[in-house]
Amino acid sequence: MPEGHTIHRIAKDHSPLLVGRPVAVSSPQGRFAADAALVNGVVLDRIEPYGKHLFYWWANGLVGHVHLGLFGKFRVAAGPQVPAVQGMVRMRMSSDGGTVDLAGPTDCSIGSADDRDAIIGRLGPDPLRRDAKPADALARLRKSAQPIGALLLDQKVLAGVGNVYRAEALFVNGINPARPGKACTDEELSAVWDTVVTMLRKGVKDNRIITIDRKRFPVPKGQARRGDTTYVYHRDVCLLCDTPVRTVELGGRACYYCPTCQPR
Repeated sequence: MPEGHTIHRIAKDHSPLLVGRPVAVSSPQGRFAADAALVNGVVLDRIEPYGKHLFYWWANGLVGHVHLGLFGKFRVAAGPQVPAVQGMVRMRMSSDGGTVDLAGPTDCSIGSADDRDAIIGRLGPDPLRRDAKPADALARLRKSAQPIGALLLDQKVLAGVGNVYRAEALFVNGINPARPGKACTDEELSAVWDTVVTMLRKGVKDNRIITIDRKRFPVPKGQARRGDTTYVYHRDVCLLCDTPVRTVELGGRACYYCPTCQPR
């Protein structure tokens, strides 16, 4: 499932193609046809990312919602020429700036601003947003007896962090993922938040996940293998100390950690 940096990058990349223009909205697959008709030909005012969610604000007051989930993907073609449909496209958005096709999302729907607010109301703060309130996330982390490795994946605690960033943020701060949130100091929790913010911002800028210190470790150019740009995630040994990396299942996912660098 894409992490928060990917969602923010999608909004950034798609906006010049679609925002401020009338957009032809359709559903070649058919499952989104009724909702597509509600905004077909309407000007798209903005695309709003929040955590792992995308919201499309239309000039007629309706708001679209997309959650990619595990299998959702976009295909983009710049320019006014509309390409042929490839595969099972749930939603197609075309303007004179380009065409964006969406396939396989967990959710793709048209609703109201209230629907958008209800979704966001269930989420914690998004570390990439200027309006984020870190105190809300830190308070939830501080009072919980759950392992911090599970809390960081809980979108009700903070929105947008996935399996890679939780492992890497905890590693950088020397925190064992099994430690309860309430057993962490305020300084440690604040440092985790700051690390997540920094890593996600770099992810948006680079359009890829690179958590290692590039001044110390070379970063492969082009497509990198999993583990080439991380300290412990999907690695056999810790990049810093060569200790075999372990995993513990937290939040339904395997969390990677170094028992030497993260003893407690």
